[in-house]
Amino acid sequence: MSLAMLAFGHMLHAQERAAPDRELVVATKAAPPFAMKQTDGSWSGISIALWKRIADREHLRFRFVETQSVPDLLDGIANGTFDAGVAAVTVTAERARSVEFTHPFYNTGIGIAVPINENPWVSIGRALLSFGFFQAVGVLLCFAMAVGFLIWMLERRKTEHFGGGAKGLGSSFWWSTIAMTQAGAAQNAPATLPGRIVAMGWMIASVIAIAVFTAGITSTLTRRGLEGAVHGFNDLRSVRVGAVANSATTDYLGRQRLSFRTFPDIQSGLSALGGGKIDAFVHDKPLLTWMVRNDFSGSVRVVDTSFSSESYAIVLPRNSALRPMLDLAVLDQVESDWWQQTLFETLGTARSP
Repeated sequence: MSLAMLAFGHMLHAQERAAPDRELVVATKAAPPFAMKQTDGSWSGISIALWKRIADREHLRFRFVETQSVPDLLDGIANGTFDAGVAAVTVTAERARSVEFTHPFYNTGIGIAVPINENPWVSIGRALLSFGFFQAVGVLLCFAMAVGFLIWMLERRKTEHFGGGAKGLGSSFWWSTIAMTQAGAAQNAPATLPGRIVAMGWMIASVIAIAVFTAGITSTLTRRGLEGAVHGFNDLRSVRVGAVANSATTDYLGRQRLSFRTFPDIQSGLSALGGGKIDAFVHDKPLLTWMVRNDFSGSVRVVDTSFSSESYAIVLPRNSALRPMLDLAVLDQVESDWWQQTLFETLGTARSP
């Protein structure tokens, strides 16, 4: 009995590993450099090369079918129109509810493209109107008011110009603010010993605080004037942002409650960026870098940093018999020298980030 069950298990495993005896319909979508359609109708790119290599080794017969968008590709796989999907499809929890993904073959993040010739005064203006600037000013004023209140408590009964209620408190606030700027602090200064000790400490501390504040503002304005307003994700909250509609990027931006404008594809988004209609365009970094390098290098650049974490994988229908075989095949390929060479030749790096 046990031998029969063991033999049956080996038979099932062999069936799972066996290639289907029909032609597979594999959906793809143009996503350079992972999936690129040539003028003769054939397909090339990193993902396409990976699929062809796996199909050749596993003796899979297939044909590619182009879809116009990633949602169309996913819908076709979910309803059984396609047997697999190969492009630059990001693995997300929402997508995994309707389709399956193989082991990821490429890890990446979301990149940011910005104009090359951004007006430096626009960047400086945004810096001066940013939340961080007003926050720093607010902190200095809070310190000045706290010291002013302490001076008032110590001097109100012994120094005439600090005496009284609201009027004396206002005078102490005013003196504390003047002392912070080191202008006219000797006039109407505290008269008591405790008050003067507090005043001395405040004037010394305010010199350091103003110096640090000035250095920070100067550094920020210089950097923004030279490099632009956007250097990372947090800068996106104060600029006009664009992204490809119905993409994993828009899902992420929505979860972060960051406002953005959608575009049908990368090309239209980068064109809007170069034309000054938006200040930053975000998308998968390798796709964004490829498009900028080949078509928009004179007007747009990609910043060095990236955010979020994304993985590309082959898409399959739920409960697909191809899943066990493809999982192992993908692992075999991404650990091979061929894969590292392919990445290096296409992207200039031998490993995914």
